[in-house]
Amino acid sequence: MPAYVVGQLEVHDWDEYQAYLNGFMPSFERHGGKLLATSMQDTKALEGSWASSRTVLLEFPSAEDAEAWYTDPEYVELMKIRHRTAETNLVLVEGLNDQRGK
Repeated sequence: MPAYVVGQLEVHDWDEYQAYLNGFMPSFERHGGKLLATSMQDTKALEGSWASSRTVLLEFPSAEDAEAWYTDPEYVELMKIRHRTAETNLVLVEGLNDQRGK
């Protein structure tokens, strides 16, 4: 069943953050990741509050694939750049089984 990573980002050094973005896709795609949504403008909260101005929604074939991406040594190195250049929150959410309601 699919799994999703939802990220909230507050980038404070866009120049250095670009190095993170430049290396992101190869490790992400290697683990079956699909970029579903990303906001280059401020995220609009429809209700309540949202922790950061930017949001990203990633899809993986499974929670195991998402966790393999997150712990991939290549991505771990990239994460160091992200940690230096942005404040982030990431959550892993498992998707619904295609057999809903059956």
